Amino acid sequence: MQIRDEAGGLVGPGVVGEVWGKAANPRRYWRDDAATTASFVGGWTKTGDLGYVDPDGDLILCGRSKELIIRGGYNITPLEIETVLYQHPAVKDAAVVGVHHPVLGEDVAAAVTLQTGAQATPDALQAWCKQHLADNKQPRTLLILEELPVNPNGKILKRELKPLLQAAADERRAKAGLDTAARGLG
Repeated sequence: MQIRDEAGGLVGPGVVGEVWGKAANPRRYWRDDAATTASFVGGWTKTGDLGYVDPDGDLILCGRSKELIIRGGYNITPLEIETVLYQHPAVKDAAVVGVHHPVLGEDVAAAVTLQTGAQATPDALQAWCKQHLADNKQPRTLLILEELPVNPNGKILKRELKPLLQAAADERRAKAGLDTAARGLG
């Protein structure tokens, strides 16, 4: 097992990258040479999982490479932000996705549901995130919904949330004015 960056270079302990593994008889994609070529490099299999090696040498998984948010050159794993949101006593469910940003490439957006009887505002949840996350990881767009879309197994369907969060992010930037978005502050 190895942890590698986007360019395929090895990363050191504590640095998040994609987990690559080796197997004696790796599987190939059925009738999809392009996917096989993209996933197998020099005998190594790109798993699509993000992780890092902790000081004890243990592999810590922290998300999927497809979900990685790249905001102004910083790699942000949605799981880290979701974990902070789940720690808020009012939050029942949380989902974080990257949405398009005209200057930064992507920005962080979140949707949550609240525990029965709990009360919280987007501003209060953003203040919570500000206490627990670096500035570049804080959701600039945060919606509180009655429910999050899920599949029959209960897994949150982020692909269905993304258009809603993108529209909310665009609206927020429009209200803030083009000058703010053009300077990368929106």
